[in-house]
Amino acid sequence: MTKLTNCLDTASIYVGTYAKYNNGSLYGKWLDLGDYSDYEDLLKTMRELHSDEDDPEFMLQDYECPILEKLGLLSECHISKDIYDVLEQINDSGHDIAVYEAYLDNLGKMDFQSLYEYVNNCYYGEYDSDEDFVQWLYEDDTFNIPNWIVIDWEATARSIMFDYFESGGHYFRA
Repeated sequence: MTKLTNCLDTASIYVGTYAKYNNGSLYGKWLDLGDYSDYEDLLKTMRELHSDEDDPEFMLQDYECPILEKLGLLSECHISKDIYDVLEQINDSGHDIAVYEAYLDNLGKMDFQSLYEYVNNCYYGEYDSDEDFVQWLYEDDTFNIPNWIVIDWEATARSIMFDYFESGGHYFRA
């Protein structure tokens, strides 16, 4: 079994401020979200980093972990207070973050609760090809196909894939 990627181990942001940027400075720092216990702890560090400003207006100039933007949890001028709850739910879901990203690649932006439900209800796994996926689908105990029947998996996959979609090797029911 593949070890799941902990979202907090891979998510990081580069935090500057608009005041510094408008004055020609890109001063800031990369912050790994996994280094902080929660949103408040992260916010405290961001304020300390830019303590030379009375009321810093944070500018998230770069980030690693694109799913955060697609879920509306992160933008240049915003980081959601729910970011840690969402990343923890992804970690606890039993699915790697790549599964969620693959689903979003086909659907674009959406709220996390809808994404979570879709992935839990529609995800079938990771396969090397449509044919491998469809063969697994039909050879599963559900259909009880006798071993003497020969199936053209390529042609079957073309027909069956109207009800499914693939992204990055991950298969979902449409």
